[in-house]
Amino acid sequence: MTTVAVLGSTGSIGTQTLDVAASQPDEIEVVALGAGRDARLLAEQANRVRPGVVGVADPGAVAELRELLDPGIEVVAGIDELAELATLADVAVNGVVGFAGLPVTLAALRAGRRLALANKESLIAAGPVVRDARSTPGAELIPVDSEHCAIHQCLRANDDDRRLDRVVLTASGGPFRGRTTSELEKVDVAEALQHPTWSMGPKITVDSSTLMNKGLEVIEAHELFSVSYDRIDVVVHPQSIVHSMAEFSDGTTIAQLSMPDMRLPIGYALAYPDRITVAFGRMDWSMPMQLDFEPPDRATFRCLDLAYAAGRLGATAPAWLSAANEVAVEAFLEGRIAWPSIAEVVADALDRWDGSPAGSVEAVLAADEAGRRCATELLSQQPNQPVGGAVR
Repeated sequence: MTTVAVLGSTGSIGTQTLDVAASQPDEIEVVALGAGRDARLLAEQANRVRPGVVGVADPGAVAELRELLDPGIEVVAGIDELAELATLADVAVNGVVGFAGLPVTLAALRAGRRLALANKESLIAAGPVVRDARSTPGAELIPVDSEHCAIHQCLRANDDDRRLDRVVLTASGGPFRGRTTSELEKVDVAEALQHPTWSMGPKITVDSSTLMNKGLEVIEAHELFSVSYDRIDVVVHPQSIVHSMAEFSDGTTIAQLSMPDMRLPIGYALAYPDRITVAFGRMDWSMPMQLDFEPPDRATFRCLDLAYAAGRLGATAPAWLSAANEVAVEAFLEGRIAWPSIAEVVADALDRWDGSPAGSVEAVLAADEAGRRCATELLSQQPNQPVGGAVR
């Protein structure tokens, strides 16, 4: 029986993790749940799953949570306490959104646990710090992003990392694939949230629409697999069936294919090095299909190259970029800026990066705060651009 702690349980990754766990009742036991502030959904999950403990990052949600919970379930509150839940199980699933997931990442790895990582920002922003934590005896990091999970599986087919020539990350292209810059000036929030193949939270879905999500995954691939940026490529693949590829020195390309279903990479991370017994995302090879590939439109979707630039700068530049992007995306979701302004704010913020090193958690936190402050100042200088369909 593998014990699992699910952090960010009320989000998209968290709810799908509970689906996977429910499909494997004899192999997986959920022993802890944690969320930000959604006491009602957290209590509903806990009353169904019956973990020993649940946690909320927002202490203000504790009273409502206690009132809704069945007796016998312990409640903890606060960011540090939420991170501590990651140490209570064999596997910690980090589905926390944004930079707030860093404490969970570090707590799990430093405790020598397996980390099923869906929170890309913590690895991107604090790559050198996370790298140190990964050296803890017993610590494992298994990526839950479909692209990195695909690469992880492809690399298992080769016993010599020196023979890896190139990593190819696939991108769906998001809801705005094929649109021109002028066409994108008037898109609203509702349009940006209509992802063609994946069901994700608002922030990640907007990142997919700008290709920032793919850019962050480039930085993540560099950190996860120790591959230089010159050997990480991105191709647009609208069907989202080929989840990524690894190309080797003899010209062989190995790819991982499945229907779009995040429960597959979640199940892979929970069962590794074994596999679960329910076939999420199974292909029907008797049906005709078409697999298309094309280069990304880097001129229109500038965020992809901004992420490459931050990754090559290194140090705290990725943290600065990630923080500025979170602020800009939030402003878009609230209807305060237009979609093209996301890239403009992030580009201007990256130009103002202070060059600080990333040798400690404190340095990364300082860079994150400075990047947010910089983006907020830049937003205050933006002309008023009301956008319809804001997420409230």
